[in-house]
Amino acid sequence: MFRFRDRAHAGQLLAQRLQHHAGREGTLVLALPRGGVVVGDEVARALRAPLDVLIVRKLGVPGHEELAMGAIAWGGVQVLDEALINALGLSEAEVARVIAQEQAELSRRERVFRAGRPFPALAGRTVILVDDGIATGATMEAAARAVRAHAPAHLCIAAPVVAPQALASLHALADEVVAVLMPMVLRGIGAWYEDFSQLSDEEVLAYLQARS
Repeated sequence: MFRFRDRAHAGQLLAQRLQHHAGREGTLVLALPRGGVVVGDEVARALRAPLDVLIVRKLGVPGHEELAMGAIAWGGVQVLDEALINALGLSEAEVARVIAQEQAELSRRERVFRAGRPFPALAGRTVILVDDGIATGATMEAAARAVRAHAPAHLCIAAPVVAPQALASLHALADEVVAVLMPMVLRGIGAWYEDFSQLSDEEVLAYLQARS
């Protein structure tokens, strides 16, 4: 089974599939922290485009946090899987508690990663949203809705590995979806990387400062 060596390797392979955007004026790479920033850095370098971040937080099911019941994104965007929430019998209070917790973390990351920098203008630009993998598609859907609200000319969603089940919702939101791998059985994003080490805030900041 093919696996990426690490996120940098995955970003290099993903960038090869995005070469039609290389050197185009107005193109912006927006990475989803933390892991997506390493992939996005390689993509931005290859396309000669600026790199920035768009903060998104998965809403994990209480007690089963790895299972997404939705996501929130910068700009007040909120995506909820109502069918899953109803099937699990979660109350409005339980959902609201998770949203509040993740909103606090989203706000913290905004302060840390943006460090007072304004969010870049998106209107009329080609925006490439990058993450290190897409499983359910909930976090990327929230990110795409946040970008769409600011009228980009072209929205591309790109990730090294994408679950086919997420494609329908992604294609409904983006003009283009690009992946290196699209395995029928995902087994988790980390399964497709030899090194899937978690990044610290400091490491994310180092990537962003190097690109500023």
